[in-house]
Amino acid sequence: MKTNVIFAALIATVLFAGCNQFQDGKSGESSGEKLVVGATMLSMQNEFIVNVSDEMEAKAKELGVELITVDAERSALKQVEQVESFIAQGVDAIIINPCEVEASSPAVKLAMNAKIPIINVNSETSAKPTAFVGSDDTESARIAMKYLAERLGGKGNILIMHGFMGQAAQLKRDNGAKEILKANPGLKLLAEQTGEWDRAKGMSLTENWIQSYGSQINAIFAHNDEMGMGAVKALEAAGIKNKVIVVSVDAIPDALQAVKKGTLNATIFQNAREQGSKAIETAVKAARKEPFDKEVLIPFQLVTKENVGEFLK
Repeated sequence: MKTNVIFAALIATVLFAGCNQFQDGKSGESSGEKLVVGATMLSMQNEFIVNVSDEMEAKAKELGVELITVDAERSALKQVEQVESFIAQGVDAIIINPCEVEASSPAVKLAMNAKIPIINVNSETSAKPTAFVGSDDTESARIAMKYLAERLGGKGNILIMHGFMGQAAQLKRDNGAKEILKANPGLKLLAEQTGEWDRAKGMSLTENWIQSYGSQINAIFAHNDEMGMGAVKALEAAGIKNKVIVVSVDAIPDALQAVKKGTLNATIFQNAREQGSKAIETAVKAARKEPFDKEVLIPFQLVTKENVGEFLK
């Protein structure tokens, strides 16, 4: 009889605990389970984005958070579907590295409507997320173009290689570049075209420009290092790299080595580590309903042969 009473008490305890768990719902903080964060990234073929993703993974591991990362493969439609999937899975927070300003906005709205915190990392959307972690892309272009203006003595012909059209970084870097061009009437924009953040496309585009403009080219501003490295390769193959100044953005390892070597004249350091770690930290705080900054801006820095050693680690 005594055994039956003890057994019944144990059953009641288990049932009570189970009821409490269901009442708490999926919240990691209430049930003692790990927080789950879903992340959709622009493209895992882009070295800078991979660097951001790697840092997110490291920070998630450090904080004991489960991170599910998917590749949007530059498709805003796919990104929206991925966010829908995260919502269906009941994740605690979402991080989005948007493919496009407008076309990725429905994904942000879906998460906000589902009451799931969504953090934009590295790039922006017209729809306002829970928080933004990244850098001011307009400033990166200002730094790059001011560098070119100084190197050219305020006079020369410039080519601008755009990133993926419609993405926030492309739009803002374009705005920053045009702002400096307007302030320096001696600088002439020969041509501008997208290389879609891609090294091979950047090389091909530069080859076409060399055929069209030849010795008229004084400088190239590429919106990212992948395209900048492609431009350098094309200029070297044509035997005119020593006559053309090239500056790009991100300071990926390849670009830093090229700056050290002197083939890439300068790059603008964008801190992938800070962006990745701060995105996870912000997502975790938002999921736990702790105070967090709604905008985390990480400064850009000009990297030339003179200071590249500080960034090579």
